[in-house]
Parts: sequence; C-alpha cells; structure tokens
Amino acid sequence: MSDLTLIIGNKNYSSWSLRPWFWMKQMGLSFEEKRIPLFTEQTDAQLEQYYSNYKVPVLLDDEFIVWDSMAILEYLAEKYPQHNGWPESFEDRAMARSMCAEMHSGFTTIRNELPMNCRKILSLIQLSKEASEDIDRITSLWRYFRKRYMHEGPWLFGQFSIADAVYAPIVLRFKSYGISLGKIEQEYLEHVLSQEAIIKWCEAGKKESEIILMNEITHTFSKI
Repeated sequence: MSDLTLIIGNKNYSSWSLRPWFWMKQMGLSFEEKRIPLFTEQTDAQLEQYYSNYKVPVLLDDEFIVWDSMAILEYLAEKYPQHNGWPESFEDRAMARSMCAEMHSGFTTIRNELPMNCRKILSLIQLSKEASEDIDRITSLWRYFRKRYMHEGPWLFGQFSIADAVYAPIVLRFKSYGISLGKIEQEYLEHVLSQEAIIKWCEAGKKESEIILMNEITHTFSKI
C-alpha cells in the first residue's frame, strides 16, 4: 500500500479536490483515495481529525498532514522532484506560479456563477459582466502561454505541470456551461478533456448520488 492518501470531496463538485488528484494521476503516483461527501451531517465529523478547517483536499503522507490544494501540490513537487511539478527554467516557474496564484486567490465570480458540476450540460447561460471578465482573463492566459510554449508540447507550458492541474476544473466548467472559446483555447480544452484521468474523474462524478443544491445552476436564456 502507498503511504500517500488523498482525502477528497464529491468528484462531481469539488474542484479543489480535482487539482492534486489530477496531478498525482498524471505523474503516476501511487496513493489511496478517500472520498468524504461535502455538506452532509457527517462531513465535519469526518474531516475534524485532519486539521484542515473542515475543508478538502487533505494529503496524508503516512502520519504527516498537508491541507490546501496549492500546499499539497507544492509539497508533492518537492517530495518528487523527478516529476517536474513546475516548468524547468527559473522564469517559467515564476510565470506558472503567478498563473496558479491568480487562480487560487481570484476568479470568485466564475466560481459562484459556474460551479463545477460534471453532470451539468447547459448552453446559453446568462453571465454577469464580472463573470465574463473572469472568462476573458482565463482565456487570455491560456492563449498567451499556449502560443509561447506550443513548440514544446500541448500543455500550458509545453509539458504537463501544476498549472495544468490548477486550471483543470476551469476546463470542466467551460465544457459544462458551453463557454465559447477561440481556436487555441478550444484545442487546449479538448486536450485536457481527452486525458484518461479526467475522463475517469468525470465518469465517477456523474455516478455520485449526492446533490449539492448551490452547485446546481439551472438559469439559462434563449436566443431571440
């Protein structure tokens, strides 16, 4: 058995859980997975022992505990440096970290208006000005880095990195809500969606029975 255990929430909804899970799967790390459904009467009691303020994900490395998606990813990148969690060059690592920090601390409107939901397929969703601005910023980041590193591979920085894991939930959001993208961003989205780990995560999420009502966005508008 692996010494690593990743505590995650519902696969259908938990974008923060997906980030380290996706990176670990892509890197071929061996780990146990423990799913704790969120927003149930048992959730807090089940999470209390992990000192994570009742949040997921949590990484257990034997008896050592790390919480928060970015802290987990940084920890794993240092523990397994052979997997190149960040781009190779000093400058590229700085840009990748900037991109991840922006996701980690920002884009709150898109989180609220387009919650991750693997089961959801909507089109023509009505967005606020702020959410549209979030989408424009994210797509501009994807477009900039794909153009810059396209000759090195299909990922944001050419080769797969933590940045791709951090933005994977956005890929699922854009798919679920039918967000229109340019050619470069659409190609990147389709590449992420084609990964076996992402396919399996979504399949598992769709099979879950729990419903978190605040993540069940239904409002759309019709073309006139």
